[in-house]
Amino acid sequence: MRTGLYISGVGLSLDAMIGQVRTAAEAGLDSAFFSQLTSWDALTVLTLSASQVPGIDLGTAIVQTYPRHPLVLAGQALTAQAVSGNRLTLGIGPSHQQVIEGQFGYSYDRPARHIREYLSALRPLLRGEHVEYRGQTLTASGQVDVPGAKPPSVLLSALGPVMLRVAGQLADGTVTVWTGPEAIADHIRPAITRAASEAGRPDPRIVATVMVSVTADPDGVRQRVADQVGFTASFSSYRTILDRQGKAGVHETVVAGDETTVEKALLRYAEAGATELVVSPFGTEHERSRTIELLASLRGSRR
Repeated sequence: MRTGLYISGVGLSLDAMIGQVRTAAEAGLDSAFFSQLTSWDALTVLTLSASQVPGIDLGTAIVQTYPRHPLVLAGQALTAQAVSGNRLTLGIGPSHQQVIEGQFGYSYDRPARHIREYLSALRPLLRGEHVEYRGQTLTASGQVDVPGAKPPSVLLSALGPVMLRVAGQLADGTVTVWTGPEAIADHIRPAITRAASEAGRPDPRIVATVMVSVTADPDGVRQRVADQVGFTASFSSYRTILDRQGKAGVHETVVAGDETTVEKALLRYAEAGATELVVSPFGTEHERSRTIELLASLRGSRR
């Protein structure tokens, strides 16, 4: 199982984010993934990081689709791909009704239909093909040509059965959040693998993003997570996946404890079928450093 670092960017300077990518590369991690929230533009920071830090794959988890036309996103992604020497994984997703309707003012009606049409236009654009697409939710006419850029791997944020089916059919895999090993093994992996097989596609990537803290105070860590991001449990897709796992809130998916406890918990993701683990270190500076040190030691022990 590949291991990466998740970088939210909230409250960080550009130099700090690039420094985190450098830390991940020096620790021997396979990748660094950027989120697209209400701060830095993920693909821009990724491109700048690629120009300064060699030898590590870079990805987004995730870029929202509704505010970005497929032609625009294809141009951004292929630019990042060219600058990075083809190290990009493009993670995309529809986000949530509260964000898309509440912040951007777009309709969030039938997001699975939107994503199916979006990928139908985006994937050929990423291959450099001319597209003439007329769907119910979008129109795309044109071509993007970026010399030296290969089509990047595309992941879809998918947690429910319908989105997992779309991911298996039209994307290269899924990127998940707030999912424990049992959800990966019993729900995520079977659904997306079956969809990919039925579509004649290769086995999909299953990239699990996990909040992790090597700490002497796991209960305190989980409480701080609940205080800071517990509100996300009200988002429909997150509430559904949490209910499927029998969890009251997102804080209950956090991996926290000493090195031995955390190592055992992370290895369970590999056993469940995750192909890549993207870790978001949480806690004090000391706790985050201990977390990255553990990830580095785990990578070293497998080489």
